[in-house]
Amino acid sequence: MNKRDQQREQVAADALAALGNRTRLRIFKQLVRAGRNGTNIGTIQRLLDVPATTLAHHLGTLAEVGLIAQERHGREVICTADYKAVSEVLEYVKAECCAGVTLGEASDVEAA
Repeated sequence: MNKRDQQREQVAADALAALGNRTRLRIFKQLVRAGRNGTNIGTIQRLLDVPATTLAHHLGTLAEVGLIAQERHGREVICTADYKAVSEVLEYVKAECCAGVTLGEASDVEAA
């Protein structure tokens, strides 16, 4: 495996690990649903009923792996999902994990 492939694999692993936490997954889903304009931190906190310190920790993790962006607008911080990063992770999984598997074969595995 060359260095570029190793890097792509690490990026995908980090993103998937971050989304493996239920709270981070809920935050991420909220941001994806919010669209390109994003959502401010206070709204996320109210919608998901997550304590401020916990939310800050999880937002930091999602930002660190590149799944979200945070931008200050005056006194509020707007969070947005990074759709390009998500697309790259999904493409990696599709290309590297599902390569050569047809839908029928996947269904056969589930039935077994």
